[in-house]
Amino acid sequence: MARQKAKASPAQAARELAWVRIKNHPALYHLAYCLAARSPEPTPGDGGPWARLAFGGKPTQMWFQIRVNPARLAAPEEWEWVFAHLLLHLGLNHYDPATTGRLARDTEHFQAACGEANSLLAALRVGRAPSELTGLGAAGMDEDILGPILDWGDRYNLRYSREHSDALATGLANAVHRAVKQAAGVEEDQSGKVKHSWDRAMSWFISSYPLLGGLAAGFKIVADADLCSRCDISIAAVDPALAEIYVNPRAPLGQYEWRFVLAHEMLHAALRHGERAMGRDPYLWNIAADYVINGWLVEMEVGELPFGLLHDLELQGLSVEAVYDRIANDLRRLRKLATLRGKGLGDILGEPLPGAGENRRGIDLDEFYRRALTSGLTYHDSAHRGLIPAGLREAIQVLDQPPMAWDVALARWFEDHVRSPEPIRSYGHPSRRQASAPDIPRPGRYYPEGMELTCTFGVVLDTSGSMSGKLLGKALGAIAAYARAKDVHSARLVYCDAAPHDAGYVPVESIVDKVTVTGRGGTVLQLAIRFLERTPDFPADGPILIITDGWCDNLTVKREHAYLIPAKGKLPFPPHGPVFRVV
Repeated sequence: MARQKAKASPAQAARELAWVRIKNHPALYHLAYCLAARSPEPTPGDGGPWARLAFGGKPTQMWFQIRVNPARLAAPEEWEWVFAHLLLHLGLNHYDPATTGRLARDTEHFQAACGEANSLLAALRVGRAPSELTGLGAAGMDEDILGPILDWGDRYNLRYSREHSDALATGLANAVHRAVKQAAGVEEDQSGKVKHSWDRAMSWFISSYPLLGGLAAGFKIVADADLCSRCDISIAAVDPALAEIYVNPRAPLGQYEWRFVLAHEMLHAALRHGERAMGRDPYLWNIAADYVINGWLVEMEVGELPFGLLHDLELQGLSVEAVYDRIANDLRRLRKLATLRGKGLGDILGEPLPGAGENRRGIDLDEFYRRALTSGLTYHDSAHRGLIPAGLREAIQVLDQPPMAWDVALARWFEDHVRSPEPIRSYGHPSRRQASAPDIPRPGRYYPEGMELTCTFGVVLDTSGSMSGKLLGKALGAIAAYARAKDVHSARLVYCDAAPHDAGYVPVESIVDKVTVTGRGGTVLQLAIRFLERTPDFPADGPILIITDGWCDNLTVKREHAYLIPAKGKLPFPPHGPVFRVV
């Protein structure tokens, strides 16, 4: 049976962790590799209370080693300080017999050497000095350096003093270089590749934030100052089709602000905000989506909200559609608001930027975004990583459901708002006798006179020259089918271009034949709606379906209503009723 590896004691584990930290410290790792390849060795019976630096060998083949007291139990931070102190003795040439030949015998020189090492340690902020070693060396009142102090000649002294002092100088230069880059928001990975603040922010999502980690892994960050300057991108923009986020490297943001920005752009793309505009003003829709996303991210405490971004507590909990309806009436003020791209520009790109990359997606975009967000939500919940706003949770769950077709949504609207005639049973209208019980009379069913006029709906048709015959055919065909399913036999039809034309109550099966495109544009539908609302023989609670291509006047409807428009059409006003887009 293979011999199992002995488990490290707490004292040994603390020393090994401290040594790993020393080898990863930018100012000390060159010095650490000047020692033997092994980590610090315990030396029973050496008498040192903490550790000492030992050296020996011939002038042409020297060895250096840190020897520790194995009985000493301390925190890794304290061992880190001890090891760094001894390494600085090497880097500062305190072992060199030409300069410190009396180190082992002269207390003043010993204290001066330890004081110099401790001053540099304080500046480097390495570890934590043990309380009993404050102002002293790694061996307390004893000497830090073990080994014969011999005069091996100037040749040897020059060689080894230069090797260790160069190692310390290189390490200090690296530490300063890294500190400057960190202050500028730039880091380097182990391969030497520069890591900017936005790169570290994106890495954080992948490693530490499961809700958006799958999305972050599929996005590419493009940091091109010239491209951002040409395309007027002040901070960032996203191209959902390419799964690329364009960041302006000149934007003065920190890592936490970049987390907020990147999460903002990824949610724009994953929730398909560009496609959901559905004919609305793209910029105002972008503004509405910004308010909603920023509210979610502030609530979830993802990064920090950069100064000047859109955020309004009064809009908290509203959907993008609801925010759009609320803000669309103040166009003059909203045109001055800025997205992450800038004033008057949306940060959701509908077309690739000139000079940007080509489409790299090999799978369906909807499937990629849906899978990334829904699986991220599952991981986020299972890991208990914090609150997710109800609006965002609902938006993600909606992605996992197939979108409702326009005709199915229209059928549901009919079910909710168009009454079906209810028959009355009466013995005044006896039913046929059943063969099984011919002697038992049963009440018959009939519809009272005039009931058909109360169970109906109105149809306002835009018959101007800009209307598509295909749109009219699909819309009217669906209306007729659902009306028959509800036992609604006729509808009040008013078609309109520049003026309304009342066709009266038309049987639903022949409603398609009654409609022809007659106008030449300039549609004024408000007159037809006003006519229906004031007509005495039309029910006061009768709903109205308005079929138009969107090239019409601003409408005000005082009763239940809905719109049927082309898939890519848009209304020139914020609608207050549902909008069904005929595909």
